[in-house]
Amino acid sequence: MNMDNQQGRGLSFSQRIYVPRTFGLGIGCVCMMPTFYPLDMPAWVWMLFLASGFAWPHLAYLRSSRSRYPYRAERRNILFDSVLGGFWAATLQFNPLPAVIIVSMMTMNNVAVGGVKMLLRGLAAQGLGVVVSWLVFGFAFTPYTTPIQIYGCLPILVIYPFVVGMVSYRMAATLAAHKRTLSTLSRTDSLTGLLNHGSWKDLLQLSFHACKQTQGDATLALIDIDHFKRINDTYGHIVGDSVLRQFSLVLKENLRADDLAGRYGGDEFCVILPNRSLVQTQEIMERLRSLCCDFRYLDEPELRLSLSIGLASCQPAFDDASMWLNEADKALYIAKNTGRNKISVGCADLLTEAVLPKA
Repeated sequence: MNMDNQQGRGLSFSQRIYVPRTFGLGIGCVCMMPTFYPLDMPAWVWMLFLASGFAWPHLAYLRSSRSRYPYRAERRNILFDSVLGGFWAATLQFNPLPAVIIVSMMTMNNVAVGGVKMLLRGLAAQGLGVVVSWLVFGFAFTPYTTPIQIYGCLPILVIYPFVVGMVSYRMAATLAAHKRTLSTLSRTDSLTGLLNHGSWKDLLQLSFHACKQTQGDATLALIDIDHFKRINDTYGHIVGDSVLRQFSLVLKENLRADDLAGRYGGDEFCVILPNRSLVQTQEIMERLRSLCCDFRYLDEPELRLSLSIGLASCQPAFDDASMWLNEADKALYIAKNTGRNKISVGCADLLTEAVLPKA
């Protein structure tokens, strides 16, 4: 599995490099022709020059994509790019503008791929290319650049940065999408798709403070699937997990988009209902309880579900969110210990109702 992941990442890396390499070397080859032509090189050098610009990018991609370790192969390809860069800079007799363009392109690629370490390796590779050129053609230096050569180099100064910028933009967009996905996964319970325990507790704090500031209504519901351990023991954990998933779907279908539902742990669920009075929440939870009583599992028709639910509204007397949660937990405890399959209300709500004047 680890090797498969490495190959997948390596292939993706090779694909990202392929486009800028193809454009950069191809356009670079065309743009350098006005500098190369006056040197009166033999035919084999011209063939090598054209192959470097138009054949090597495709060969490099084939080499890395078919390698057992594509990422390593692609890094070696990038170092060979630097060797070619150094070779052609020296072969072009270090004509200032073409040489600077070649060196800057190679430097940009090496830094983008591996930072300072890859930069140093790339410089060494360019030096190797220079030495090879000197051994073949000898040392030569042309200190001037003609107007034709200047105009010939202008397209690569515009097009190559554009291509690199587009590739970087796409990478940034992909990374941002991955980051959003990972953020969602880190907040979500993998089995039910609801908020996980930690994320729900964080949102409970925010909801509590919002309720206190606005003095609005908000109700907290803790839901327990009755005798869920018996379901696991009787029908197996696969059936138990399926029950949890199906209950989560029913829960989401009966809530608003603003309601915050999470899996508190095991067979216990939690819901924050902002801008809902206790009476409104009781109606919602009663509908949910009735739906679960009518629940039938296709593969196990005798399987039955019931819910115990504890409710607590956000009270002005609560100092923090934990007091609110504790009130709902006490109500759930009462529901579970007085026969189950019922809805119980927190003591603070009962006291509030008792002191309210009758209509």
